[in-house]
Amino acid sequence: MKKCAQVLMLMIVASGCVTQKTYDALKNERDGLDSTLGERNATIRELEAKIAALEKVKLDSAAEIAAQKERISEVEGRLTQLRSDMANSLKDKSRLQASVEDMGRALAELDKRRAEAEARINEYKSLLARFQTLIDAGKLKVHIVDGRMVVMMANDILFNSGSAALSKDGKEAITEVAHVLASISNRKFQIEGHTDNVPIATAQYPSNWELAAARAITVTRTMVEAGMGADRVSAASYGENFPAAKNDSPEGKAANRRIEITIVPDLSTLPGFDELKKLDSSKSAP
Repeated sequence: MKKCAQVLMLMIVASGCVTQKTYDALKNERDGLDSTLGERNATIRELEAKIAALEKVKLDSAAEIAAQKERISEVEGRLTQLRSDMANSLKDKSRLQASVEDMGRALAELDKRRAEAEARINEYKSLLARFQTLIDAGKLKVHIVDGRMVVMMANDILFNSGSAALSKDGKEAITEVAHVLASISNRKFQIEGHTDNVPIATAQYPSNWELAAARAITVTRTMVEAGMGADRVSAASYGENFPAAKNDSPEGKAANRRIEITIVPDLSTLPGFDELKKLDSSKSAP
């Protein structure tokens, strides 16, 4: 554009159509326009540079925003994982606490059962020690039968064949046993009569049931007369139905003819007794 203006001015001057004054005025105007145009071009270039800088800032800002969003997303993901881990930790802690409490209860129950077992063992040892003289004399034996402590006395020492009357030695033995058992506090005893399988059929004893029952009652009465509380003893008859040995030999039959004095277990020490008691109370409540 500048070159065109110069050419135009030269043509005008060459044609002689204008004066020098007019030429100078036009030249000044042209120079002013050139200056203005230069300033505008500079301004345009400056604006374009600013626009380019702003575009770069915009792009950089967009990249930073995207990066920040990504970091925020990662943080949110970590927070979610931490919340999940915390929830699981609380559950695990709760389960662990429950396990610890269960283990504590189990250990307490185990200690209780161990103490009860030790108490029964000590009671059995004590019973053996108390009866040691009679055991050594062959008058009785102490056994554990079906979890119960049993003092076993042979009928041949206590009674004559077919009789429920105690012999002199038998009465002395029963009296001595009664004195020992009476010293065991908080225990009750059941006297059980047993026979072999040889049948009996008399007017007094129609079967072994009656003979065994009569012998058990005789022993019970003798123990009470020796000082045993009547509320601590009871009598039972098994006849020939609960043999201690086979009845196929004289020795086996002799072993089956016996009186057993069973120490009645204290049910209150057995596992589950409290629960059974509560259940029984709830059923009997109006």
